Amino acid sequence: MAKTVGKVRKSPKKDQKPVRRPRANGGRGHQFAALPFKVSEGETHVILVTSRETGRWILPKGWAEKDLTGPQLAAKEAFEEAGVVGEIDNEAIGSYDYLKQLPRGRQIECEVTVFPLRVKRLLDEWPERQQRARAWFTLSEAAMVVTDGELVTLLLRLAAPAP
Repeated sequence: MAKTVGKVRKSPKKDQKPVRRPRANGGRGHQFAALPFKVSEGETHVILVTSRETGRWILPKGWAEKDLTGPQLAAKEAFEEAGVVGEIDNEAIGSYDYLKQLPRGRQIECEVTVFPLRVKRLLDEWPERQQRARAWFTLSEAAMVVTDGELVTLLLRLAAPAP
């Protein structure tokens, strides 16, 4: 695992360079998400947040920003959207695709690269506290409440016992 949020080491991988936000007139988007987790009594629990527009359960995620790697961006979004401080891993645990709803009924297909983030602390106050709810779920419970099909698959894969 990497260092605490704010001191995340830069990834040595070339494929984790910052990716710019897609233009609204088309193209495929790329976002980075954190999967905030803790292990309690041998079971993995994860934090999900609600989306601002529809209130559905999602991972904290966002568009790339200049000078931030994928893991750094994922850790930043976990802090802003869920009030999570922890250790982000530089290795992605998977990815999923979904249709991002844009203004005026438009949509854009997005790929989301997911990085695990071991939760060290939950803040009582955080930037988007008034806009989102957050909650702990087991991996199986999380798979039952999210609506993005490929995210369901990713969560169920992570919940499956190791062979």
